[in-house]
Amino acid sequence: MALQLMKLFINATTTTTVSPLNAKFFYVTTADAVAGSTLTIDAADFFQDNGDPVDSLPELLLNNSYFQVYVNGVLQMEDLSTYTAGATTVGSLAFNVPAGGEDILAGSPIVLKVVNFTPDSTTDIET
Repeated sequence: MALQLMKLFINATTTTTVSPLNAKFFYVTTADAVAGSTLTIDAADFFQDNGDPVDSLPELLLNNSYFQVYVNGVLQMEDLSTYTAGATTVGSLAFNVPAGGEDILAGSPIVLKVVNFTPDSTTDIET
């Protein structure tokens, strides 16, 4: 008899669900942010969908999250923003207003959107 590879025969099915957790934070500028400057918004300066103040900005889960910044309803380029999770005086959004561009005028809305995904997988093995 010829040599042959001996191995287990296993039938497996994996089911994966991904649950996004969306959080939106709102801010209205109180003064002009001139081109070439950095507008830093502390966690406590944001408010939630229902108008309540924000205590802290959520952590970004490693490889399962992202954040977006909208100024006057327009999505901004990723490299203009630096996000720091945490409570008041720690958590913040720093937005670099590009030099040579337009100022952000007082009264402009800024929206921060944070999305974290929580993947969960289960595997059923039949032998």
